[in-house]
Amino acid sequence: MPRGAEGKYAGRVYNRWTCRQLGIHRMRVPQKLMLLGSGELGKEFVIAAQRLGNWAIAVDRYDNAPAMQVADEKEVISMLSGEELQRVVDKHKPNFIVPEIEAIRTEKLLELEKEGIIVIPTAKATNYTMNRDRIRNLVSGELRIRTAKYDYASTLAELIQVSEKIGFPNVVKPVMSSSGKGQSIVRDAKEVEKAWKYALEGSRGHSQKLIVEEFVDFDVEITLLTIKQWDGPTLFCPPIAHRQERGDYQESWQPAPMSEQRLKEAQAIAEKVTNALGGAGIFGVEFFITKNEVIFSELSPRPHDTGMVTLISQNLNEFELHLRAILNLPIPKIEQFYPAASAVILAQEKLDSVAYEGVTDALSESDVDLRLFGKPDARPFRRMGVTLAKGKTVQEAREKALKAASKITVVSA
Repeated sequence: MPRGAEGKYAGRVYNRWTCRQLGIHRMRVPQKLMLLGSGELGKEFVIAAQRLGNWAIAVDRYDNAPAMQVADEKEVISMLSGEELQRVVDKHKPNFIVPEIEAIRTEKLLELEKEGIIVIPTAKATNYTMNRDRIRNLVSGELRIRTAKYDYASTLAELIQVSEKIGFPNVVKPVMSSSGKGQSIVRDAKEVEKAWKYALEGSRGHSQKLIVEEFVDFDVEITLLTIKQWDGPTLFCPPIAHRQERGDYQESWQPAPMSEQRLKEAQAIAEKVTNALGGAGIFGVEFFITKNEVIFSELSPRPHDTGMVTLISQNLNEFELHLRAILNLPIPKIEQFYPAASAVILAQEKLDSVAYEGVTDALSESDVDLRLFGKPDARPFRRMGVTLAKGKTVQEAREKALKAASKITVVSA
């Protein structure tokens, strides 16, 4: 793909004609992919990219991040610095920029897209979704899609006022964070100040803005992996249910239990939102499913942590689907082979070096696998790996995954 594609195509919802103009219609490999954020999701994406002969540059704020361990090249920078982003882009001249985390100077991505570099899914989409307030305003305000009731606060006094208006219990989150950091359930007015401090600790970037949401009494919380193609139809993986603690996922299982009617409603909403954002790639669209309705929760424009279950459940996992959508490669079929589940492996203490005990025991049962991410250090509740399991039923798969995870302990190397 020619790097110097016309700037006038930047930010557009690409159709077949503009795909041809940018060289996306019949793309050759290898392509050069720059990953912004190099955690466990990025690691699996790099592996998928290299299996098809592509060249990957892993970028993150710290050295030896998981994706750096398998990438062709690496860079350690502050991705909140537009100057540093420009420097590494000028140095490596990637065809694609693939964000993996929220803490990025998204205004710089808009500039880089105008230079002809393709930002996944688009610079506009990345700019919207890196901040919960922008995506919520788009979904609720512009698209008129049902969400939990919400409002914003930028001071403790505002948070107290907004919490009273929304009512208790409610959920407080930073507008900019990842993997549930800074998120908490506030059950009464006495917990508001604690939630304020916790949200600021978990916020990324310089913003003190928080979002307060009503607490939804749902039957199941799902991630609908939605694959948007450059010039093909929007595709969906079977829905994935998940359970959270401290705002972060603890286990996920596929397929999620829901009616065909509710699934079609969720798919229609996901397609409407991703069409508004444009571009190509996989989106993790989260919903609350109740007895009576489907409620939009959040959206990530990249592979989703709950979607790691697809590493064992599907013919094409979420990272391979993301890559194929980016490179405009065919996706003839998405097939789930059997019920499957994932469960997280958490650190319990701060460690400067990491090793794992119990791996032999965890892998002793059939139809169980795991991924250890290779993070160089640990802190309490940091996600260090996942177990993966399949079973005759979802319940059997969940029990296997949780049992395997319970056998592994993160210790000092």
